[in-house]
Order: sequence, then C-alpha cells, then structure tokens
Amino acid sequence: IMAVGESDPLNDKERKALKLAGEGRSTSEIAATLFIAEGTVRNYLSEAISKLHATNRIDAARIAQQKGWL
Repeated sequence: IMAVGESDPLNDKERKALKLAGEGRSTSEIAATLFIAEGTVRNYLSEAISKLHATNRIDAARIAQQKGWL
C-alpha cells in the first residue's frame, strides 16, 4: 500500500538485514550471512524499526514488505 510520493526510507544494508529478519533469521544468522558483526545487525534493524515506526523487526519487515520495499 504505497502512498503517492512515499519513498523508501531504508538504505540497502537495512533492507538486507530486515529481509533476513523477516524470514525468521536470528541476529547471528543475519550477521554471518551479511559478513558483519551482530552489533551492526542490531543497529541496522533498530534504524529500520525506527524509520518505519514499527514495534519490532518482524513488524518492520511486514511494513516494508507491504509497501514493496523488500
């Protein structure tokens, strides 16, 4: 449900982490997949959750999916 002129607020790294989180991957699995530290994964997910005004990573992934950003 993409509003007219509503642009994707996520950057590429946040999008990748969120997509994996939406698939049910753990923080450590996401870190291993993207070759980054777990703390970095948490930062990316935290930023994505904040930007999408979501309650958690799954909620953020659902919102981004609905808007066609994942």
